[in-house]
Amino acid sequence: MWVDTHCHLDAGEFGGHSVSIAGDAARAGVRAIVIPAIARVNFGTVAQLAREAGNGVYALGIHPMYVPTARESDLQALRAAIEAALDDPLFVGIGEIGLDFFVPELKETPLREKQEFFFAEQLKLARDFGLPVLLHVRRSQDIILKYLRRIRVPGGIAHAFNGSEQQARAFIELGLRLGFGGAMTFPRSLQIRRLAAELPLSSIVLETDAPDIAPAWRHPGVNTPDQIPRIGEVLAGLRGMLPAEVAAATSANALAVLPRLASSGLGF
Repeated sequence: MWVDTHCHLDAGEFGGHSVSIAGDAARAGVRAIVIPAIARVNFGTVAQLAREAGNGVYALGIHPMYVPTARESDLQALRAAIEAALDDPLFVGIGEIGLDFFVPELKETPLREKQEFFFAEQLKLARDFGLPVLLHVRRSQDIILKYLRRIRVPGGIAHAFNGSEQQARAFIELGLRLGFGGAMTFPRSLQIRRLAAELPLSSIVLETDAPDIAPAWRHPGVNTPDQIPRIGEVLAGLRGMLPAEVAAATSANALAVLPRLASSGLGF
């Protein structure tokens, strides 16, 4: 049993075949696929897709790369969508939210300040509703850690983690898990592979970020959630474990950090 903790299953790259792609993943042993929203426009889309997929669950949030076109009214809409989703067993958290300081214009005034405002407001929603967060942390780990220390949330996942060991341990101390996926499968990704091998296994969850961050054997093609077992085998090899042991541990970690997943009706 495997869990893909981050997959944009509604992406256009899947050509309208998202449900069948989720089915392929289920047949490969992927019990759950977490589908994060990216903007107000797809709040309903990810919820509907989670219902149709059979092994999908979803999160609601405004992605930092969509903040430039977002309005403050979108935060009000997000609050309303969260309130409406609380009775939905397939709703598991707030995401994808965070900060992106890789894209040049996003790290400069005024978009940097707008990003930080939207991030802080969404952390407050997670805190107020007692929900975990799915974090976008691209070249922004230290600033995100600063906000997490100020606005305490009940855990979450630092998605596609690519920071230092010190940053990794700071996230872990705050109750977060770290998401590892396709980048870990490249032999040249020395830092990511070292962290995947040496960090406590209890701190690691698996993800694809499909259709992005394809593993080495798919690069530069489209990633899909059925690749999680093979990605997990890479992690097992790095840690000297059996794939079944990694599957059990990382799935348990996903359930621990996303408590609503256990009561989603997906058979956990």
